[in-house]
Amino acid sequence: MKINNFNMPPVNPYKANQQKVEKTETKVQKQTDKLEISNEAKQLSGIPSFSVERNERVQEIKAQVDAGTYKVDPETIAKNLMNYYKN
Repeated sequence: MKINNFNMPPVNPYKANQQKVEKTETKVQKQTDKLEISNEAKQLSGIPSFSVERNERVQEIKAQVDAGTYKVDPETIAKNLMNYYKN
């Protein structure tokens, strides 16, 4: 007895499963991370205008410390510490 193929495509369950896996892998590969930086953040990352003033003040204090003329006011430091920890 001979059985003829009735124009049915060959069935290979492993191939169908492999195709599903490949499709999911390509979907995963298409997803990428993105980083968007707002205009405000870009402006903040630039050199702020107070950095020049701060640098001048630091240089003044360094010169005073080197000369031995820099005086520390312990009461002001204590008040500032108290205000910092109260807030």
